[in-house]
Amino acid sequence: MHFYFTIIIAVSCSCLLSAQNALPIVSSGTLIRKDSFPSKYVQHRNIDIWLPEGYSGDKKYAVLYMHDGQMLYDSTTNWNQQAWDIDDVGQKLMNEKKIRPFIVVGIWNGGSARHAEYFPQKPFESLPKQQQQDIYQAARNNEYSVFQDQYIQSDLYLKFLVHELKPYIDANFAVEKDKNNTCIMGSSMGGLISMYAMCEYPDVFGAAACLSTHWPGILTLENNPIPQSFYRYLEKNLPDPTKNKIYFDYGTATLDAMYPPLQAEVDKIMIKKGFSSESWQTLKFEGEEHSEKAWKKRLHIPLTFLLKAY
Repeated sequence: MHFYFTIIIAVSCSCLLSAQNALPIVSSGTLIRKDSFPSKYVQHRNIDIWLPEGYSGDKKYAVLYMHDGQMLYDSTTNWNQQAWDIDDVGQKLMNEKKIRPFIVVGIWNGGSARHAEYFPQKPFESLPKQQQQDIYQAARNNEYSVFQDQYIQSDLYLKFLVHELKPYIDANFAVEKDKNNTCIMGSSMGGLISMYAMCEYPDVFGAAACLSTHWPGILTLENNPIPQSFYRYLEKNLPDPTKNKIYFDYGTATLDAMYPPLQAEVDKIMIKKGFSSESWQTLKFEGEEHSEKAWKKRLHIPLTFLLKAY
């Protein structure tokens, strides 16, 4: 289990470790950084916006909002020397005309606030107060708090995305503004917040991709009420399956080894709520671990599902 904890600790600290990095080098297209994007809801953070080759103000592009934005483009700038390489994978799919032209809005995580910003707030608040306190006291194997002594603030994080960041992107880039061209994607805790974003704002985010979704919420399944709270939330808040799309996946190694039975319960809910292969996918990747390297290998799959060419 030490390996699992090390991964989560390092990702949570990645913003701090990457804060002084130069602008990442992309293999195609253009990367624009909005330094210390202001917000009245959450702490200021960098936003890295990727524009594909041939980007032009004369046509409109879909938008993909991605969490952990400092881990997306250039492995040499990251703490673990890994990256999603969304610029490379996305450009290749566009060149092959398998997906619609799109831009990426990479939202840097909040460093020590990452877990608190990405943990779905309403499911947490549905739990009894004692269970909430127990969750806040959950510790890593190094005895540091999972939440880094911060209160869950994902509702504020989503307000930042919807009421501050998206209006800025809509006003300053040649993008489609409707839900059918606005997607959100993340992994691990970023998978949770992507699911939560679409459920809370189904008229803003038409599609979500949740890779290696961290259904335990913390780092143990023992006496853990969190997955059940997520199931209840999904039962009540999943959007209309004819109007929204959602993608889940998981591996079977390292931290992902915890996920198969939890994702199976989520899949039952998806079926019950009327989702079909047109609006929902859950895929298992045998032997794959919990890392950017693994997510990069299969990134073309959720991109094609979310942004399939018309």
